[in-house]
Amino acid sequence: MKTFSVITIFPDLIRNYADESILGRGQEAGAIKIESINLRDYAIDKHQTVDDSPYGGGPGMVMRVEPWHRALAAHNALSPKANAAEGTHDERTHTVLMSPRGRTFTQRVAEEWVEKYDRIVFVCGRYEGVDHRVAEFCVDEEVSIGDFVLAGGELPALTMIEAVSRLVPGVLGNQESLDQETFGKGDDDQGAEYPQYTRPEKFGSWEVPAILLSGNHAAIAKWRSESRKK
Repeated sequence: MKTFSVITIFPDLIRNYADESILGRGQEAGAIKIESINLRDYAIDKHQTVDDSPYGGGPGMVMRVEPWHRALAAHNALSPKANAAEGTHDERTHTVLMSPRGRTFTQRVAEEWVEKYDRIVFVCGRYEGVDHRVAEFCVDEEVSIGDFVLAGGELPALTMIEAVSRLVPGVLGNQESLDQETFGKGDDDQGAEYPQYTRPEKFGSWEVPAILLSGNHAAIAKWRSESRKK
């Protein structure tokens, strides 16, 4: 079973999405497990405060290092970089901070993670960001889904979970679809998936390409290969 742990101040946001569609079916089948961990449970005060004003001034609030350290240690997900006596993880666990500073997530990264790790832990920041000591000492790497800004790391984490989960045997209803889909495994030149059509054959003046109705499988395969967006 592949396990995904998401640490966030909005645990219901993760649960609500993860219980539906492919991810929900994958969990029911026992192929994957997705757990949502509330960061506020690891706050250091009775008000469950997880943020504070930034040193040096500036707008907004920054998430404190202590709750993250406590949460990661409690779930055996703290990076060995922390040099902690307890709570560090083994080599089959990988802890990731959602950050625009990190390497860009791609299908190749999804393939790397599904092969190398049994458990992936996602650190989802909010506000103006996370105390940089979390990136320096508490996680294994920073990862981004693109050069744009979101309100938090939950959507990027769910994006990555879905991309990795689809590669886990037992998650997809038809595992063969992985061989033909966009950015298929091991083929950097494959490009985006070819156009797909279904009934009706004609909708107004819009028609299905005649080659797909020909029954000539070799010609169809050639058309599909040529129609991929490179």
